Amino acid sequence: MVRKNEKTQLINYESSIVKSNEISLAKLNHGLTLNQMQLLAYAIYCTQQNGNTIFRKVEFENKFNIEKYQTIHARDDSEKLIGLKVSTEDLANEKFKFWNVFMSMEYEEGTFRFEWNPKMIPHILDLKEKYITTDLTITSKFKSSFSWILYDYLKAHYGYWHKPISKGALIRLFGVENKKTYQNTAQFKRGVLDVAIKEINKYTELQVSYKEIKTGRAITGFDLHWSNGSTQASATKKQILELKAIVDVVFEDVFRYVNLKSDEARERAINLVKELEEYSLYTSGPICITKDRADFLLMKSNEILRELEILKGQDNNKVPLYNWLEERE
Repeated sequence: MVRKNEKTQLINYESSIVKSNEISLAKLNHGLTLNQMQLLAYAIYCTQQNGNTIFRKVEFENKFNIEKYQTIHARDDSEKLIGLKVSTEDLANEKFKFWNVFMSMEYEEGTFRFEWNPKMIPHILDLKEKYITTDLTITSKFKSSFSWILYDYLKAHYGYWHKPISKGALIRLFGVENKKTYQNTAQFKRGVLDVAIKEINKYTELQVSYKEIKTGRAITGFDLHWSNGSTQASATKKQILELKAIVDVVFEDVFRYVNLKSDEARERAINLVKELEEYSLYTSGPICITKDRADFLLMKSNEILRELEILKGQDNNKVPLYNWLEERE
């Protein structure tokens, strides 16, 4: 059973990555800083967009609104990623698996070059079932790596609405088992779990909470509860650019539309221009409308442009009336 909440979240599929459930549940992101997680996600994004395994640092910075990502940061993060392993364990059934994510990672004069381990390719390309979609415009708002880890983990448990997990397992999920501070339950809740839940509730379609599991008076685990909001596909860049092009064309010729000779035509043209001006609000800044809404606005803006051109054509083709009475006088 999937629990629902009243949230509605726009999903930008042009800015999303997909990963197999196995990768999302594996110990992949553990121990990575937020920037390192972003770098890994951007490598996946580039590969899924066009098969490209080369990207510029400035493109990465712009995607996640990162300022001052210096060469030393690129070096440290690349070194961490080249040692990144996929780790899945089922010790109860005497099973475990480890393999490296990357074969190589290079950086030179602002350009990253990387090569995937062939074992990684099936988990990020040609996925047909059991995968999760992560919108990078959503996760780019996270300030904590813990938020990204928990968000991935919960989304990979599609069909669940709660998940009991021991305190030790949750500490390992966040990769803080070696940090003495977080062995204290209150510190762990305050510095890790509560931080992640707060950001997920603020920025995503999920609504998360937890109940403490106690043995006697000691907290020995947490029962994570979550609900899913509805999601809608956001407008594409192509739609927004097309809408902007129509708005720009109209406003390049706006004085001819609003200075028509006929009072009736002029008033109609002014109202049409005002309506189109409202559409221009959606052509700048982050995309904030759905794909369906963009389709509707494109249809309406084309109708407005067509009608304005008809009004202008009719006005230009008008033959001035000859005042015979005035001539006879």
